[in-house]
Order: sequence, then structure tokens, then C-alpha cells
Amino acid sequence: MEKPLTAHIPKDGSWLRLKDYERVGGYQGLRQALKMTPKEVIDMVKDAGLRGRGGAGFATGLKWSLVPTPDQIPGPHYLIANGDEMEPGTFKDRLLLEGNPHQLIEGMIIGAYAIQAEFSYVFLRWGYQFAEKALEEAIHEAYEAGYLGKNILGSGFSHELSVHISAGRYICGEETALINALEGKRANPRAKPPFPVVSGFFGRPTVVNNIETLSNVPHILSKGVSWYKSLSKCEDGGTKLYGVSGKVKRPGLWELPLGTSFREILEEHAGGMRDGYQFKGALPGGGSTDFITAEHLDVAMDYNSVAKVGSRMGTGTIIVLDDKTCVVGMVLNLEHFFAQESCGWCTPCREGLPWTEKLLLALENGEGKMEDLKIFDDLTRYMGPGNTFCALAPGAMEPLQSALKHFRADFERHIHEHRCPWK
Repeated sequence: MEKPLTAHIPKDGSWLRLKDYERVGGYQGLRQALKMTPKEVIDMVKDAGLRGRGGAGFATGLKWSLVPTPDQIPGPHYLIANGDEMEPGTFKDRLLLEGNPHQLIEGMIIGAYAIQAEFSYVFLRWGYQFAEKALEEAIHEAYEAGYLGKNILGSGFSHELSVHISAGRYICGEETALINALEGKRANPRAKPPFPVVSGFFGRPTVVNNIETLSNVPHILSKGVSWYKSLSKCEDGGTKLYGVSGKVKRPGLWELPLGTSFREILEEHAGGMRDGYQFKGALPGGGSTDFITAEHLDVAMDYNSVAKVGSRMGTGTIIVLDDKTCVVGMVLNLEHFFAQESCGWCTPCREGLPWTEKLLLALENGEGKMEDLKIFDDLTRYMGPGNTFCALAPGAMEPLQSALKHFRADFERHIHEHRCPWK
């Protein structure tokens, strides 16, 4: 099976320059797209089965198809690449940006052509300074080569692309909060509808896509739908960047067929657990997903399969819990992060997350009570889907509710022994 271009990422700390990217097929996808109509490009991405790689897994081609055409809504259209990447345990987009920035740029130009966007932005986390340098230099190269700017490759399509450095807040993972931040406002989510595809950046039609999502697009256009779908082990197309962190022998990031089993990722690629440690559970898609346990080791890591076992694929970056790490302490660390990152816009999130953190801290310090477990159960419902303005608090509750489900005895030990048994 031929490998996609994401395999061509340098290992020496540099990034792929334009001439090297072109040598391995770079910008051939753009050339192909510009020979097609925007609708044909959208239909091709739809047929390829590309789903968003940022966490939600929404169909990319479908999202693009919802954007009104310039005939329907005249004036500027926008495309935004979300490179804020603040999901705990997630580091895939940073590796893509630092290794192959032209891949993202090409994907953004194709996406912009498909939705007829005149302008696009990379919304980049402030701490990704090496990625910023790589992107800025790659954008300059693309302008010099005629891939950006006026009348791209003589097609009549013009596009401008720039990088916006964000202050770095988790809430910017929510697309409307990101748009507010890009406009210079406080990063609070917006009420929907209207959705950004109709009224987004400064009230104009806007698409927000993840870095990894857009990095897939050039290969669909250059290699074709059948090739792209053949890379996958499930009904959705393509490969996925899977990461593993925790007490494993080889923590890291690998590009594998979408639908690769959790067991293969953990045991073959991450090398299994370190000597002296046993697998206890894992968050399969970053810090805001539900725990899975040993009974789920053979689940296929794709959107539908992970959902069937009660969790989410999320970003596909696995955080492993071992038998010598306190699950209460692990969840406390996550809830502390989420409480800090709440934008404070709605009461359940603003008040509920600090309360959750306070109760977990008491439990970890040996001051917990049995009635606290009932309060935790209530909090996971009060901050569940449909009860908050956006998905931050429901996501924050996923590791807690699943920890209570799978590891409730560990919580009870803290109460009965008046201490953390793992310290």
C-alpha cells in the first residue's frame, strides 16, 4: 500500500521545504482541484469519507457543502485552520506543522477554492513557536511560487493566507469561541444557529477545520477517492495520527490506517506497558473522553467503533492509566485544567467545574465522604450534554463519569482509608 505524504516528515528537526515537498508530489492536489469546479472538489472529499480529525468527527465534505455560494451570499468567505491544540494529551497537529507545513497550506488552498473563500487564517497556539516559524517561511515560499496570491497558477482564483497567534485557551477549540478570539473579542462561544458556515467570522460564511483534517485533503485530490478509502480499515476513509502517552515503553505518534485496533497501537507501536506496570485503562481520544478498560483492547480506533463501547475517538491521542497511578489524582489533574480553562460564560461550567475540583482534592487528601460520590454523580448530569452553553463542561465530565463507572472502588478506598492509597 502506497504511503500518504504525511510519511514524508523530516526527522532531523527541520521541516519539508517547497522543493522537497514538490518532489514527493506536493501541490499536485491543488493543480488537480483547480481543473475542477468547486462542487466537484466538495463531492470528491465527501466520497472519500474524510471526517474531521479535531475531535467531533464531522464529515468534512458535508460541512463544506453547507457554505452558501458567493451567488447566494455575495462578499468575503473565510477558511480557518484550528491549530490551537489544547486538548490534554494531544500533540499531533504540532508534529504536522513542524514537519510538513506545505501540506497544510495546500489543503487550505484547496478547501478555500471549494468554498470560494478569498481569505484564510491559521489560528495557532502561542507556544508553538517552531511551528510558527515553519509556517511563515512555507507561506512565503508558496507566495513566491504562485500557489498563493492573485490568479493562482493562472486559474483565476485568488487567495490570501496568514497566521494568527492566539493567546492559547482551551475554549478556542470550540469554533465560535475561536472566531470571537480571531475578531479580537473575548473567546466565548456563540449561540447556534446561525452556524459559522452561514454567519461566522465578522458575520461572513466561514469554515473551521482542524490541522490534520486539512492535511488529508491534498492526497484525496492527487491520488483519488479509491486510493484514499483503501488506506482505511473502516467505512471512513484515510489514515489517522494516533498518539500514546503514559507509562508505555515507546510513547509517541504514528500514522496508521483509520480503524487500527487499540491493542495494536498500544502493544506494537507504543511497545506495551513499561516493566513493572500493568494496563488499567485509557482515555482514547484526549483528556475529555471516557475511560476504556482492558475489555476494550480490541476495539477498532475509529469514530463509530469507539462510540459503541461508550467513549469517543476524539483526537485519537491515547492517555494510558497504569495500575500504580491513582485514578482520582489523574481525574483531579484533568478537572483542575478544565476548571481553569472555562470561559465562565454559563453557570454550570463556571461554578460546577471548580466545585468538582474542590471535592476531588478533598478526596485525594483523605477528607472525602461517601455522600461526595452522590454529588459527583449529580454533577456529571448537571454538566452533561444539553445543560451547558457549549461542550467544554460535558467533555470535562467524561473522564469523571467513566472513572466512577469503572473504578468506583478506588474512590471508595480513598474515603474508607482517609488517604490516597497510591501515595
